Amino acid sequence: MQTATQPDNVVQTNRFADLFARKPQGLLNLYITAGYPGLHDTVPLLRTLAEAGADILEIGVPFSDPLADGPVIQQTSTVALRNGMTLRRLLDELQGVRQYLPNTPMLLMGYLNPVMQLGMEEFCRRASEAGIDGVILPDLPAEEYADFYQETFRRYNLRKVFLITPQTSEARIRRLDELTDAFLYLVSGPGLTGGNQTADTSAQETYLRRIAQMNLRNPRLVGFGIADRASFNQACQHANGAIIGSALLRAIEGADDPHAAARQFVQSIR
Repeated sequence: MQTATQPDNVVQTNRFADLFARKPQGLLNLYITAGYPGLHDTVPLLRTLAEAGADILEIGVPFSDPLADGPVIQQTSTVALRNGMTLRRLLDELQGVRQYLPNTPMLLMGYLNPVMQLGMEEFCRRASEAGIDGVILPDLPAEEYADFYQETFRRYNLRKVFLITPQTSEARIRRLDELTDAFLYLVSGPGLTGGNQTADTSAQETYLRRIAQMNLRNPRLVGFGIADRASFNQACQHANGAIIGSALLRAIEGADDPHAAARQFVQSIR
């Protein structure tokens, strides 16, 4: 039975709020797939990316049937699963990571099936113990989150990050803005992650400008199709920062030294 009390070992801090207060613009959120390229590469790569200049670290939990991920992340997830990466193993490996990364916000991005197999309470407890700040679960509807899981997330000092698309209504955007105090993930356009969406189309400009003019209480990060310095800078004109995943994974793929490749990629963005 769940209790309404705050677990004794949960530190109430909001690293997202602290980060955005220090650096309100030009934020770089970098995504890696846990267990890729090797089973035990996750924590070392997180440290490398933070040292290279990542502001937020997003850790993808590999899953066999992702909804929003494009071919690059699908392929890296397949490799990671073959390597033996699981949600349980990832949560084990992340224990102690905060001794190396005390201030960098960290997110888990995944899908509901592995979380529910573990159990939502257990997932939140272990994620919190590992120092995770937020969770992206694209297949967990906001209504279900609010009705059944929001209090659990709060008890463990976890924040749910919601995706907004060009088709999301203003009323729903404002509702999602109420349900988090992390940031809002603005999907740059139709399609999957890693798509060729870097063109500065009129529709995309209108969409991002419309969201900016809503004066939402949470910061906004743009994702999907952000691949290089030009697309990163373009996204930052309309939001607080941008999210890059597939392009980073492509840079790491097949590299003799994944850490050197990751550092070089971050330098190419900055």
